[in-house]
Amino acid sequence: MVSWMISTFFTKQGVTMDRTIGSSFDIPSASLKSLSSITVILFIPIYDLVFVPIATIFTRKPSGITMLQRIGIGMFLSTISISIAALVEMKRLKTAQEHGLVDIPNATVPMRVWWLVPQYILFGLSYVFTLVGLQEFFYDQVSNELRSVGVALYLSILSVGSFLSSFLISAIEKATSRDGHGSWFNDNLNKAHLDYFYWLLSGFIALGLAVYIHFANR
Repeated sequence: MVSWMISTFFTKQGVTMDRTIGSSFDIPSASLKSLSSITVILFIPIYDLVFVPIATIFTRKPSGITMLQRIGIGMFLSTISISIAALVEMKRLKTAQEHGLVDIPNATVPMRVWWLVPQYILFGLSYVFTLVGLQEFFYDQVSNELRSVGVALYLSILSVGSFLSSFLISAIEKATSRDGHGSWFNDNLNKAHLDYFYWLLSGFIALGLAVYIHFANR
């Protein structure tokens, strides 16, 4: 459910912030997505060459940690990433209010776009643990003849997550916009409450992590 947010709400946050470098160049907000990709590219070799050998010393396992532990760590990092996104959005909304920009949807909030960097990097780290771990899990836990089916099951998780995300947003949009109240996803992001949505999503992920740990330990 978290992966699609990089190309939607994270990007929308960046559009409203100060993206200038130097006197005239503006960083495209969508280009910040590359931070997550760069994090994945850099951290995967670090994971194999540094993290696994160190973890092996403590766990005595060739892989350092199990696939289930790797997935759990990724879910935890996702929770932290979304929580940081919520805190940054609270800061952005407060800054917009202090400068009287709430009713000016196209105004640039005087807050540097670099505030978004930690959430992008943490998302990249969570990807290395969760999605790569899931791919390994589905590929490893089936017979040789069914490994293509295992990969298909892995991809189906991403599809189901996208459907659930769409359903959740539709439900929240309907619930928060009734009776004339402002929607959490108002077109004017300075009147919206993405921070509420981020906290809700963070709670769902934390709950899912608790359930996951319960069943993974059985």
